[in-house]
Amino acid sequence: MQLEIGKIYTGKVKGIAMYGAFIDIEGGGTGMVHISEISNTFVSEVREFLTIGQEVRVKVIGINEQGKVSLSIKKIDDGSAPAPPKPPIKRERRPKPNIYEPKKTIPQSEMTFDDMLAHFKQSSEERIGDLKRSTDRKNGTRRK
Repeated sequence: MQLEIGKIYTGKVKGIAMYGAFIDIEGGGTGMVHISEISNTFVSEVREFLTIGQEVRVKVIGINEQGKVSLSIKKIDDGSAPAPPKPPIKRERRPKPNIYEPKKTIPQSEMTFDDMLAHFKQSSEERIGDLKRSTDRKNGTRRK
């Protein structure tokens, strides 16, 4: 049987790839449904919508010179769609441990001159170290 563009056929899912599914049409050969032609909703994983051996209705949307058949499930006019998608797998997200814990600051009104000097010295050394690391990275040099 010769396939015609625009006609709807029944077939079985023969194989599934990341980019679509291969459908074996009864008496007409094999065609491919691209991932963008599976459903009107976003499809990130083909296996959420189709399984191998599943019977589906497809519409022929193109046949190229090499004889490759392009199929669509979402362009079937009668509104029937493939099986509803399975709910996405929910992965438990653990909070990342807070490695950096900033030092508790003392209000300036309670700081003595020595405390202020120590704070200034520490922040200055940190800033100079950051600048040196930054310029070393830009220059491609490393200190050993």
